[in-house]
Amino acid sequence: MAKPKTFSQEYPKIKDEKDPFYGFLDEATLVHHKAKIDPEVLKRLIKTAIANANRKSSREILAIPPNATPEQLKEIYEREGKELFKYFKKYPGDPASTAHQTYRKHYRDVGLEQFRNRTLQKERMNSGWRYQFLAVDAARHSKRFISVSDIGAAEADFNALITFLDKTKEPLSLYVSIKNRSNTMGGQDWPKAIHALEAVAKTDKNRTGPYLCVFGIAIDRGSRRIMREQKTKRAHSENTEIWLSDFFWPFFANYSYEEIMTHVLDVLVATADAEELPTQVDVPDEVLDAFGAACLKAGLVDELGNFSDAYKLVKFFCQK
Repeated sequence: MAKPKTFSQEYPKIKDEKDPFYGFLDEATLVHHKAKIDPEVLKRLIKTAIANANRKSSREILAIPPNATPEQLKEIYEREGKELFKYFKKYPGDPASTAHQTYRKHYRDVGLEQFRNRTLQKERMNSGWRYQFLAVDAARHSKRFISVSDIGAAEADFNALITFLDKTKEPLSLYVSIKNRSNTMGGQDWPKAIHALEAVAKTDKNRTGPYLCVFGIAIDRGSRRIMREQKTKRAHSENTEIWLSDFFWPFFANYSYEEIMTHVLDVLVATADAEELPTQVDVPDEVLDAFGAACLKAGLVDELGNFSDAYKLVKFFCQK
């Protein structure tokens, strides 16, 4: 199957071959930020982003309502123990290595490790939503853009329309997908994601001018880069750039990455107690026992609660 041909959109790119960002969007041709978002307004946006992220994906595994009855607690613990078992099956580091590491371990030790791993995963997912909401709202309040709108597609998070200093040119449409870190996706996943994002731009019936697709990296330090094929060094797309935190946040929010994180910390310090590390979280015995019961039912542990057959674990991890 032939690879799709790449072509360059008609927007200004840096033409100086000595410039380290030769071939990237020439930001100097775009309208600039006129003012900074008021710090108090920014903090309000951060509070809203945190609340919206918590509704999308809580950082906590055990969300126990106040004044929960013993019956409710039992139901919650049993449910979370079963969810922990599902997580154990779905996310082995690698089936063979995990089976080898787990062999002869007691279900309580394994369950505790899985609980902490799942907690860390949920924290990362929550952070991803947090900075997605914040970036969209900050871009709206920056007043640099003609419009900023949610796309609501799996491939792209929002669309921003920005004018050139040369008013004879039609505005540039930015199609933005936000990731927490560059390694959120594996190397083999990037080409597919890039082509999917560009497909959103190409098929947007409301767009009239040129477009640029952007993968915004909210946390990784750095400026900009273009994803290329390893062998040919050919760009996966001539119209897609990766904007890391040192370029991404100033472009959309007119605040540096460090300033954004400092303001987020200010809000967290003012509104919540310090969170515990995953290794500090007390896991209720009932959750671990429910995890153990699920392992026993699947035939993975012996009567003492130990994982007694590594080969059975590999089969368990590999089966659909």
